[in-house]
Amino acid sequence: MKYRVTIEIDEDGKHCVSCPALPGCHSCGDTQEAAIVNIKEAIELYLESLAENGDPIPSPVIEAVVEVEFGKAG
Repeated sequence: MKYRVTIEIDEDGKHCVSCPALPGCHSCGDTQEAAIVNIKEAIELYLESLAENGDPIPSPVIEAVVEVEFGKAG
């Protein structure tokens, strides 16, 4: 399964990652690579917890790129 994650760098320079499809699933790391490793583990534990409790597993996010025009006078 693939889940989309977002990465932001906080004021201390840490890479903070969250998974929008899994509310409350967040992690951080000193580098982007470390943060990705940490969020993978967090996602796996989150999904295991859902399965153990009989809760539904959220579907991975389907993404598309949409091109828009901005700033052109009509």
